[in-house]
Amino acid sequence: MRHRVKARKLNRTSSHHKAMQRNLAQSLFQHGRITTTLEKAKDVRPFVERLITLARSARQGSITARRQIHKLMSDRSLIPAERQSDYDDMSLAKRDKVLRARSGRRYRTGMPKGKLPFTGETITHRLLTTVAEKFEGRPGGFTRLIRLGRRRLGDGGELAMLQLVGDEESPGSLTKPERSARKVRADARYALAIKLAKQRRGGKAEGGKGGVATAEAPAGDASADHTPADDADKSAE
Repeated sequence: MRHRVKARKLNRTSSHHKAMQRNLAQSLFQHGRITTTLEKAKDVRPFVERLITLARSARQGSITARRQIHKLMSDRSLIPAERQSDYDDMSLAKRDKVLRARSGRRYRTGMPKGKLPFTGETITHRLLTTVAEKFEGRPGGFTRLIRLGRRRLGDGGELAMLQLVGDEESPGSLTKPERSARKVRADARYALAIKLAKQRRGGKAEGGKGGVATAEAPAGDASADHTPADDADKSAE
């Protein structure tokens, strides 16, 4: 029985479960949508809704809400999408300069600093500015859960997509999942077998019609009216 059980454990320890929720929430705020198993999506959804509600309160001046956000979700440095290629080409030393100031603290806003063309943005700053601002006048229901109708390779877990409301990008084909290479080969063999069967049936039908036509005497042929009596009259003459 599951009496007095109000949360999912997902076969994890308490610390592992909290770390999983933080990582999934950060990825959701960074990309706008994530694809994971259905159970994980159901588990992290209330956690994300609570963070967005706290961010809305923090935007209105609540210091307690801001502290709760930092307590529930650790910070992560983000790189602007248009600067990702430049960041990948940098050395490790230059990457560290882009992400952290000389004091060791992370850059928050992602704006250029001094000679740096861009800096990193913290996930907390994006939550408080971009995400919370988008849901300013919405009473609730900030996320959407979509079942993808396919399963994960390996353990066969059912996949689902969790996305923020407003980022209505199509998750792809929901009713017809992508065909694997094995399925493509099987369909090709099946189509070839059907084609050969139709050709064999067509050949048999044409052969049967030809045999009937040869058995019957052609119209207007004199041999069709020839009888044994005619042969007797010719011999008498």
